[in-house]
Amino acid sequence: MSGEPTDEDLEELRKKKMEQLKDQQGGEGQAEAAEAQRQQAEAQKKAVLRKALTDGARKRLNTVQMSKPEFGEKVEQQIVALAQSGRLQGKIDEEKMKELLSEMKPDSQSFDIKRR
Repeated sequence: MSGEPTDEDLEELRKKKMEQLKDQQGGEGQAEAAEAQRQQAEAQKKAVLRKALTDGARKRLNTVQMSKPEFGEKVEQQIVALAQSGRLQGKIDEEKMKELLSEMKPDSQSFDIKRR
């Protein structure tokens, strides 16, 4: 063995490298497809919310999302679920949004400290 790669070794290395490149490109294609699917789902959610909420309710929801993003996301999901299941009659106005927010708000625990 002289340490010089033979033509067969070089060809084998080329095949392996090509397979690796194909695998990498396939992985990137899947990531792009997943990102496109996520964007499409987000666009559908925004369209449903636009149909289901009045301007005042949408402003209130945006305010909630800015202060508590996780809670705002839960409220959005609830509204989308209501709209898609057909349980939503008409649009949600600001008063209905207040009621929905108060229903979904987690109960805050109060502590009474008594001194003896």
